[in-house]
Amino acid sequence: MSRRPPRTPRLPAWTATLTWKAAVFITVMCCALAALLGALVHVSVTNQTVGQARERALVRLKEVTERYEAGDRLGPGAGVDPAGLPSRLRDLAASGQRGTMVAAHDSRPTMWAAGPADGQRALAVQVDYAQGARTIEGLDRAILGSSVLAIGATLLVGAFAVTRVTRRLHQTAQVARRISAGDLDARVQDPHSVPDTSGVPRHQDEVAAVAGALDTMASTLQGKLLSEQRFTADVAHELRTPLTGLHAAAELLPPGRPTELVRDRVAALRTLTEDLLEISRLDSKRERVDLDAHHLAPLAERVVRSSGEGTELVVVRDVCVDTDRRRLERVLGNLVANALKHGRPPVVVTVDGPVVSVRDHGEGFPDYLVEHGPQRFRTEGTSKGTSKGHGLGLTIALGQSAVLGARLTFANAPDGGAVATLRLPFETAGDGEESGGPHGGS
Repeated sequence: MSRRPPRTPRLPAWTATLTWKAAVFITVMCCALAALLGALVHVSVTNQTVGQARERALVRLKEVTERYEAGDRLGPGAGVDPAGLPSRLRDLAASGQRGTMVAAHDSRPTMWAAGPADGQRALAVQVDYAQGARTIEGLDRAILGSSVLAIGATLLVGAFAVTRVTRRLHQTAQVARRISAGDLDARVQDPHSVPDTSGVPRHQDEVAAVAGALDTMASTLQGKLLSEQRFTADVAHELRTPLTGLHAAAELLPPGRPTELVRDRVAALRTLTEDLLEISRLDSKRERVDLDAHHLAPLAERVVRSSGEGTELVVVRDVCVDTDRRRLERVLGNLVANALKHGRPPVVVTVDGPVVSVRDHGEGFPDYLVEHGPQRFRTEGTSKGTSKGHGLGLTIALGQSAVLGARLTFANAPDGGAVATLRLPFETAGDGEESGGPHGGS
């Protein structure tokens, strides 16, 4: 039995933000810089203070040595092997050398200086070092206080500067998400990337360059999409007139199998042209809905009845919603037609409150469609070696759902089959809801 490795605790989401990372970086760098400068100042002042005290002690030791050799009185703070003399300094003097050392004597900092005397003894003097110690302690406190103040001020200034940058980055990211969602009119319009009144561009930082590039990309993409939409609409409009004449001419052909084939292809071309025109209208976002109160069960029943055999209706709960009946029937009709064409019967239309689902029992939707939604004219290879396409029906259904304010999603059932789910806007208060038990229809 293998043991699972212990899970590493995950940090909170805010620790991944640029502001937090910049604050940590600034804090670490300020602390390192303050510690380095503080250490340099401390060492320099300490060396200077200790050097001055050592120089005074050695001068005093020279004077005391002359008095000792002359047999005079040594004076206060001097003596041979005095009490409190550090043993290391005593040994150094006994070996015939002179030296100094800072040590505590009677709980006070003292600078000792010692030299050799007769009989392996040490002649030593002591100089009060309390003032020098207080100077170093005061300097250390000043360094610590100024370091904390400098780190705090640097953090405030750095946080302000980083917050301005991250706010602009967040705005750019929000605009990018809006563009991805289909709002091609969204622009960042960063003030640092807009030319001044004289028309001369300002000096741009990196964030302004990214924002300007995103705005340029959005404008270019919008222009290309508008050109494609106009092209689609123009082609569809131009095709209507010759197709109308072709349809009239096909009606005049004598009965027979060739005539049926011609009429069938002409009808398919007319349907495709009308679908292209409808898509161009949806792309222009100029469609207006004609809202009215409708019960979903009768509306779905009409769609099922007009679809022919192989379609069932299940009503779990009927409700009355404000919607555009023509557009909603168009959406459900396209979903049922796609299920009958690309799936396998039975096709089940289920009404459960404001949610209507259409399910077949075929191979299910392709992975690209479930993940990214329907794509115009895309075909997908099947396990039987044939190509399976979804044409424009699902694209129109998705566009009409958006016009209705509904949400259309595509998924595959766990036990097989494609499931398209339409969720209509619905308010529970005063909705005139009618509930009923499950029943079926064909």
